[in-house]
Amino acid sequence: MTILLLILVSLVSLPILVFSLEVLFSLFPQRKNYSESNNGTSSFVVLIPAHNESGTIENTLENINTQLPKNGHMLVVADNCTDDTAAIAKAHGAEVIERINEKDRGKGFALDFGIKHLAKNKPDIVIIIDADCLLDDGALQKLVHAAVQYNRPIQALDMMHYSNPGLKQRISEFAWLVKNHVRPLGLHNMGLPCQLMGTGMAFPWPIISTASLASSDIVEDMKMGLDMASAGYAPVFLPNARVVSTFPEEGSAEQSQRKRWEHGHLSMIFTVLPGMLAIAAMKVSKDLFAMVLDLVVPPLALLSLITILLFIASSSMLVISGESIAFKFSLFALLALTSFILIAWLRWGRDTVSFTDLLMVPVYIIGKIPLYIAAMFKRQKDWIRTNRD
Repeated sequence: MTILLLILVSLVSLPILVFSLEVLFSLFPQRKNYSESNNGTSSFVVLIPAHNESGTIENTLENINTQLPKNGHMLVVADNCTDDTAAIAKAHGAEVIERINEKDRGKGFALDFGIKHLAKNKPDIVIIIDADCLLDDGALQKLVHAAVQYNRPIQALDMMHYSNPGLKQRISEFAWLVKNHVRPLGLHNMGLPCQLMGTGMAFPWPIISTASLASSDIVEDMKMGLDMASAGYAPVFLPNARVVSTFPEEGSAEQSQRKRWEHGHLSMIFTVLPGMLAIAAMKVSKDLFAMVLDLVVPPLALLSLITILLFIASSSMLVISGESIAFKFSLFALLALTSFILIAWLRWGRDTVSFTDLLMVPVYIIGKIPLYIAAMFKRQKDWIRTNRD
């Protein structure tokens, strides 16, 4: 039993080490990605996949229009829409193409449809924005400049907020902040790539036009980023270009969205990670290896839950048999994880959650146990649109 516990603690220590390094390096002075000396002549398209988004897409299009220069335009893919998404998009100056395919459903198929349409008149850069997002002023040009300079995928800072957050929602916002800001920033400061996040992504045409997009993967962005990194085009994080959206307020919609994200991440760990690790070793790719290690880190609540359970098990072993080695290792792992969560909060999260909120995190974690049990026995595999109505 002691050997088994030591093996399990060793396995969980790797994601804790990766997480700790990412948080540590997020504290360093931010590295500058690129020079903004681009002459602004590169043509670009803002590609917006949209499925029944009439309630949100108007604000997104108005936001984009405020920073859209003459060398850029919008393309909306109205994917299996049964509302007036297409009409709203046309009224706001976007080019609109409609796709009807009840069998092949999902964001990946909509993106593939849009890219094939753009092949008739190829832009230099394609920027993918979800239909419920708003960009900070100047974000479009920053994404274009960085994509031109690096000739690699560029990922903006993707943030989400609740309109009226309670305790659970504030903790969720903090977890999102750590995942999409703190950890990618740490990687960026180490000179390493980040995962793609699904929106606020810019791609040079030769890279996006050859990507495998047509799939119903529930975390198509993660898979796409790894595929591009294995081809030598690892994504670059651009923290000074921000895209913002809101979490769904309705409980079942929020749960559905979180289930899709977290089950998809866990599925990637078990199905895609081993192959990508082998490719990284064969190609001696530092960038791909870094992305694989980052992928090893599960959702923060799950990592905390596993670490706590191992500590409880090893503590019980200490009491029953007097074996202390597993207890010492599990205690160190728990202290390391707790310490770097607190460091992330002190530097980045105090405006999102209070210290009192943090003390309630164990209750939040317990509430997510059914989600993780479902991931073991009934993992979500199909893409389902989050209902925001």
